[in-house]
Amino acid sequence: MKTIINTFFVLIVYFTNVVKIFAAPNPPPPNNGKGLAPPPPPGLPIDENITVLLISAVLFGMYVILKNNQKNIKIN
Repeated sequence: MKTIINTFFVLIVYFTNVVKIFAAPNPPPPNNGKGLAPPPPPGLPIDENITVLLISAVLFGMYVILKNNQKNIKIN
């Protein structure tokens, strides 16, 4: 079992580094003929509150796991 876990972590590290190697650099900003970049589109950025989303996902996952464990304990 330990060799499976070690192999899993080695593969994860390998694949994350492969993605970094083949990732393309950011393209230059487009210009409108005057050498200026156009204004950003209206609206909110997608990743503005990503930390709140991640924390709420972890808390919800813990809630579901605890509820499932309590349900299994009551049945047994």
